[in-house]
Amino acid sequence: MLGAMMNYPLTLAQILDHANRIHGDKHVHTLLPNGKMDTYNYAMLYRRVKQLANAITELGIRPGDRVATFASNTYQHLEIYCAVPYAGAIIHPLNVRLAPTQLAKIVEEADDKFIFVDGTCAAQFSQLQYKIDCRRVVLFNANHVHDKNLTDLSIDYENIIAEAEDNYISDIPDENWAMALCYTSGTGGEPKGVLYTHRSMFLHTLAVNQADVFGLTESDVVMPLVPMFHAMGWGLPYAAMFVGADIVLADTNNERIVDLIAEIGVTVAAGVPTVWTKLLPEFRKRKQDISSLQRLIVGGEPIPSSLIEAYEKELGVEVRHAWGMTEMSPTGTFCTLRKAHQNLPDDEKWKIKAMQGRPIPGVQMRLVNENGTELPWDGNAIGEVQVKSPWTVSSYYKNEPTPEHFTVDRWLRTGDLATINSEGYMQIVGRAKALIRSGGESISTVALENVLLKYPHVKDAAVIGIPNEKWGERPIAVVVLSSKTNENISEILKCHLASEFPKFWIPDRFIIVDEIPKTGVGKTDKQAIIELITASQKGELL
Repeated sequence: MLGAMMNYPLTLAQILDHANRIHGDKHVHTLLPNGKMDTYNYAMLYRRVKQLANAITELGIRPGDRVATFASNTYQHLEIYCAVPYAGAIIHPLNVRLAPTQLAKIVEEADDKFIFVDGTCAAQFSQLQYKIDCRRVVLFNANHVHDKNLTDLSIDYENIIAEAEDNYISDIPDENWAMALCYTSGTGGEPKGVLYTHRSMFLHTLAVNQADVFGLTESDVVMPLVPMFHAMGWGLPYAAMFVGADIVLADTNNERIVDLIAEIGVTVAAGVPTVWTKLLPEFRKRKQDISSLQRLIVGGEPIPSSLIEAYEKELGVEVRHAWGMTEMSPTGTFCTLRKAHQNLPDDEKWKIKAMQGRPIPGVQMRLVNENGTELPWDGNAIGEVQVKSPWTVSSYYKNEPTPEHFTVDRWLRTGDLATINSEGYMQIVGRAKALIRSGGESISTVALENVLLKYPHVKDAAVIGIPNEKWGERPIAVVVLSSKTNENISEILKCHLASEFPKFWIPDRFIIVDEIPKTGVGKTDKQAIIELITASQKGELL
């Protein structure tokens, strides 16, 4: 027997309508490129979102069309985040840190109809615009653009909003309609698209707003220092709007972060460990100025327990460690202490907090060995993490599910190796596939190795990640040359890779060896390579 409850689509429109009607007086603060602060309330955000939805419809955007953004964290980017799916189209945030060659492939596969470009990112975009077919550009913050061709060929953002009506009514009849497209590096090195639905994002928003996850409330002031092009800004913009928290938007590298926390009273901030490592010295000097800050949400890569200790012991700021993937919208686990942990010594608490945490409500997780056998949660057994949830991808964009990424019973294979203890706390110990996490960004060793092997004098190559105090991990390349040379091969290979990859992908070192160690079955022996690198650092390898 079916129940007799109301059944209507769960869509982004409900989040926006609720934010406007219930929390219309709450604020969005943006630190503008000129150093000034722009502030308006949710009611104004809602009005401009409806105007923008009308404007893009008038410009020819139809339901299902992909609309890209090439932008930093600003109120305009937030408006686009809301207006595009509100109009039934699909928002596609582009990672401004990727190389033009990579971005061109992504734009081509996505078949983007429009690209909204932040003027502060125009220099990077100018390297991309002539590599792509999508020529329709809507430009904001145009006073920061020095490329006359870009300003002449683009549409002005504020003009199209000013000319549009604010009476748009969102009508998404099916909650499974696509609302956003984000690309991930993937476990095989090639970018893969993840197509979120209105339903998946709505349910993800409800899940992360649980008390033991983001734990946001109407009284919070939230500063997402994670870029909005990183898996929809970890879902923080929608989560904050739904509960009515104020939002503070700023560039991660801005020198005024501490000033913003003090001036606006930020209570919750989110970003990768690199950000918090960088800010720690200033936070220590200005402890009184950050007294409003209660909690950090940290993800993207593991955070060392020493950094957790510094924030919690010295500054009185709680650290919540998260794990997830673009494929999971992106939140999968969150690390908060249980009641049973409250009487533990502080160092034991920090050790737990350095783990990736427990599955959030709605996420199912299992450990599986290479033979397909499910492993116990005993804190010792190491297996691949496999997940499923209402906000986890079931196939990649324009690709059928493959055994490499999905199991027969349709669980996502994450590629991460981990243990899970009896309390459900996961500890990542490695990666089944070679991805390096540097400063919260993914670097594919497979992609780097493939391009290195294209260089005429490279006979063999392997890239691995080694621990780095500042960035988490950094790539090191071990290379076999086909013939000896007196040239500066490191600089040559750096230039060779720079034509394909962004700067942060380029290995810090290139170690030339006679042969790359292999395992008994002919695979690259990563452990032996680590030993090679260690030997070279000690001067034992020439």
